[in-house]
Amino acid sequence: MKKYQFFIIGIILGMFITVIGVFILMPKLMIVTHKSKYDSVDETCEALKKSIESNNWSCPGIRNINKSTENNGIFMDRQVCIVELCKAEYAKDILTTNPEVSTLMPCAWGVYKADNGKVYISGMNMGLMGKMFGGNIAKVMGSFVAKDEENMLESVIKK
Repeated sequence: MKKYQFFIIGIILGMFITVIGVFILMPKLMIVTHKSKYDSVDETCEALKKSIESNNWSCPGIRNINKSTENNGIFMDRQVCIVELCKAEYAKDILTTNPEVSTLMPCAWGVYKADNGKVYISGMNMGLMGKMFGGNIAKVMGSFVAKDEENMLESVIKK
C-alpha cells in the first residue's frame, strides 16, 4: 500500500510544481519585449507604421493611450501607444475557422518609454500563442504572422 501512496503523492506533487511553473513562466513567455533603436515613442510608432506597410500589412491605427486617459481626467507619467497591424488574408484565414479569436485582432504592439528613459516595443509571442491554440491558428499565427512580425521589427529594434 505504501508504494501506491508514494506514487500518488509524487503525481500530485509533480502536478502542483508544474502548475506553479506555468504561472511563473507564462507571463514572461507570452509577452516579447524589444528595445527600440529610436529615442522617442512617436518616432518608434512612425517607424513601425512604415515597416508594417512596407511588409504589405496595414496599420489600422496608432492609439495614444495617454490622450485617451487624459480625456477621462487620468494622467500617466509614462508615454504609451498601441500600434495596430493587420493582414486581411491572414485575418480571413483565421476567422473563417475560428471567429472566437477575433478578440485578438487586429494584432498590436505596445510602445512605451520605460523608467530608464529607453523606448520599448512589446507584443504577444505569436509563435507560442499559435502553438497553444493549435490547428489553423497555429498554422497562421505560429508560422506566417510570427515570421512577418519578425521581419517588420528588424528595422526598428536595437540589436
